[in-house]
Amino acid sequence: MLRNVMKGALGGTAATATMSVVMLAGSRLGLMPDQPPKRIARAMLPGHRHRPKPGEGVAGALAHLGFGAAAGSLYGLLTRGRHTPAPLGAGYALAIWLSSYQGWVPRLGILPPAVRDRRGRQAVMVAGHLVYGTTLALTLNRLNARTPGSGQS
Repeated sequence: MLRNVMKGALGGTAATATMSVVMLAGSRLGLMPDQPPKRIARAMLPGHRHRPKPGEGVAGALAHLGFGAAAGSLYGLLTRGRHTPAPLGAGYALAIWLSSYQGWVPRLGILPPAVRDRRGRQAVMVAGHLVYGTTLALTLNRLNARTPGSGQS
């Protein structure tokens, strides 16, 4: 079980890195003025929740990486070292997007719900989550194929 959690964390870290490339590309294309992880960090740091703060970019990147690793750990635990199709990983990531951007993020007043947010930002975030989930599933499949007794059938 611990092995699956650790492999999931590694896969989640790799998946977060690839997702971040999509998010940076979206920012450079002008589809989202700032990164949601930075906005989340800004809201959590002391001071006015909507004004830029020193260190929010680094805090946002670290929080995003930690969240991605934790979500990967959960996926690793749920899949128990079994081979999973990439669409299952993509669906898992879309569930994270939905619960975050229609759920806790707007409830905390950080961003509007996805259905009322900037279309560009949500298009980038959906694409980023699809990349995250696909990368997560493929990375775990590769890690599990290399590990004897990984639970594959």
